[in-house]
Amino acid sequence: MIDIKVPAVGESISEVTLVKWLKQDGDYVDRDEVIAELESEKATFEVNAEKAGSLKTHGKEGDTLKIGDVLASIDESAVKPAAKTAEKANATNGTPQKTTEPVAKSAAEKVAVSQAAEKKDSGAEPKATPVAAAIISDKKVDKGTIIPSGANGKIVKHDVLDALNNPGRLPGKALFGRDLRKEKMSNLRKTVSRRLVEAKNTTAMLTTFNEVDMSQVMTLRTKYKDKFKEKHGVNLGFMSFFTKACCYALQEWPAVNAYIDGEEIVFHDYCDISIAVSAPKGLVVPVIRNAESLSMAEIEKKVVELAGKARDNKLSMEEMQGGTFTITNGGVFGSLMSTPIINIPQSAILGMHKIEERAVVLNGQIVIRPMMYLAVSYDHRIIDGRESVSFLVRVKELLENPDQLLFGKDPVKALLEL
Repeated sequence: MIDIKVPAVGESISEVTLVKWLKQDGDYVDRDEVIAELESEKATFEVNAEKAGSLKTHGKEGDTLKIGDVLASIDESAVKPAAKTAEKANATNGTPQKTTEPVAKSAAEKVAVSQAAEKKDSGAEPKATPVAAAIISDKKVDKGTIIPSGANGKIVKHDVLDALNNPGRLPGKALFGRDLRKEKMSNLRKTVSRRLVEAKNTTAMLTTFNEVDMSQVMTLRTKYKDKFKEKHGVNLGFMSFFTKACCYALQEWPAVNAYIDGEEIVFHDYCDISIAVSAPKGLVVPVIRNAESLSMAEIEKKVVELAGKARDNKLSMEEMQGGTFTITNGGVFGSLMSTPIINIPQSAILGMHKIEERAVVLNGQIVIRPMMYLAVSYDHRIIDGRESVSFLVRVKELLENPDQLLFGKDPVKALLEL
């Protein structure tokens, strides 16, 4: 019998949460097979079986465990079940495993099959009595908003009238209900909560706004997106344009790319760009290392990789640590304007927002342009107004003239060495 203990996942992390058992008590597991999913305050990670044998679980899903606690035990003397041996042999030979159904079914099995069939049929549109059907047709009522109360799930007249008298009511939800439910905060959510309050309380945070005409960027994407996808295997998104623009602006205004450490200011000659991603467990901020040295395609590939890992809870601690500047995109959720909060210990964060066609004045004429509001929240202790505003104006200039993203300046001026 060997014990599998909760592994150390970081210097500052002392406890984790047992999110899910992927194997159950008594199951036979192979060596290196994933048995459980744990969550620290920064990331979710999996635990593998160190040996093959019968699994004995310790603890329940949702329990908080200390680093070094026994998570499970494995009895190496257990005999591997024949079914698992055959399954492994079939996988090795590339032969799909066939399952056989017993000829006779028990009464319990028949009931289960019957209930499953009823459940499957319940997904179909409910039937209505003639009177109810007539009202539905006349009033053009959506059947999805009606709660059937008749025999065999049939919609009756009263159900339709009830739906008409209570517009906007969710099907299945009782009128004037006052139910409450409580959920335990995950370690990740507790960490996000603590860090946001810390950012508010320990920084002199201020936000400056501007707007950018996205016409040129959108034209470039429309013109080259197919060729870009064909050559590089990823879509040409907005994030690569914004990351490139921020890298140039950060190198011109280094204070925006720095942070305070005690009584010293730490400047960075590189740009490690954190991208805020909404994951199933909460907000995570993975980092694109040395973004200033990456091409547009390399940035897009990295964004896709990190976002995919975030959705699957596969981000490692190394991929989430560090970062010198953060970009967050509330526009994907429809946000028109917001004040993003600093991702400490960083000193600034750029907020992207929804692109919306608006009337703007251009060369004395009112024209329609796809506009986006930009916001930079910054720590006023280290970044002055001149630097924050100039940084944002530089980002705006680069996005409205994306040909400058190649050199960081106007190509003609670069040619003339001006």
